[in-house]
Amino acid sequence: MAETKKRNVFQRLYVGNGAFDIVGKRKRWYLVFGLILLICIGSIVFRGFNLGIDFTGGTRIQMPAISSSGTIGVEEAKESFEKAIGKEPAATQTVGTGDAATIQIRSETLNADEVLKLKTTLNDDLQPNGGVDAISDSAVSASWGGEITSQALIALIVFFIAVMIFLALYFELSMAIAALVAVLHDVLITAGVYSIVGFEVSPATVIGLLTILGFSLYDTVVVFDKVRENTRGLLGLTRRTYGEAANLAVNQTLMRSINTSLIAVLPVLGLLAIGVGLLGVGTLKDLALVQLTGIIIGALSSIYIATPVAVDLKMRDARYKAQAARVQARRDNLARKAATGEATAEVLSGGDIVESTDDESLQAELRKEKAMAAAAGVPARTGKSTDTRRRPTGKKHR
Repeated sequence: MAETKKRNVFQRLYVGNGAFDIVGKRKRWYLVFGLILLICIGSIVFRGFNLGIDFTGGTRIQMPAISSSGTIGVEEAKESFEKAIGKEPAATQTVGTGDAATIQIRSETLNADEVLKLKTTLNDDLQPNGGVDAISDSAVSASWGGEITSQALIALIVFFIAVMIFLALYFELSMAIAALVAVLHDVLITAGVYSIVGFEVSPATVIGLLTILGFSLYDTVVVFDKVRENTRGLLGLTRRTYGEAANLAVNQTLMRSINTSLIAVLPVLGLLAIGVGLLGVGTLKDLALVQLTGIIIGALSSIYIATPVAVDLKMRDARYKAQAARVQARRDNLARKAATGEATAEVLSGGDIVESTDDESLQAELRKEKAMAAAAGVPARTGKSTDTRRRPTGKKHR
């Protein structure tokens, strides 16, 4: 028998033949993602977040972006602010287009004298349409951001409870717990990246954080659906363990997970490049960064965290431990037979044993797996009387 040519990594990805031992090496992934999680939590605890004025309170200045000499730039507004107050503003951005465009400057809380001096300096330096009267100011209360955070936490708790119940009913409790572990992992890492990068946390950041929960869960459900299909009737078989069947499911959906994530990431990258790089809109930056991080880490967790955790929880069941022992005993028996020449073994011309197989038992198990999968996928036929009526009697019925 000719030796099969080894496929490259892209061919194995598309074929999905279980070539990547992801579940078997889950301790390695636990260690890698555990270290990343530890760094993110450490940054959240010791470094904290760069909270915007919506959370800390502050002053917002707004003025027309059009002057008698043309359009007023963001950098010009920043320089004028520093000239008047002596420090950089928290954020400066252009909102709107055309004649309706405005420059918005956000800073820490300014007193009445500072606001008056700032307005005068902005008017002298930039000369916006409408003069100093067109420059408005408003105080932003920290309570608004606090209310958004409280509502977001309530929504997060309700989301976790609803998802837990749904997944436990649709799949099983071990998969529901594993999915929530993966989602919680995604939220913590995304928040940690925000803390490390130092981007300002705004209400848009909180909203973006909530939107990535759905994507992370969607990818996990797709993988779990394949795991359930591969492990149907597994306790009656001895061909592979639960972990091996789950690993096969991960490989079968691996290319799909990668493609889905790439398609989801492309518009977010466009949002970052156009919205932030060209338009300079800060809100888009906040939203795009949190979604980019969440999509990438959500796809990774559905592959390297959710399914391995589900396998570990499942293998706590004594029935699956016993099934794994039977699989190992069968393999040991085949190996022993191969060593003594009792089992079928393919030998190369040079005398090297390529693979020890028991074709008859393997084919029998494959037929049994297909029969059990078919029986579980279609309604069972009922009534022996139907079979009796169909039994040939040699007589012609009218």
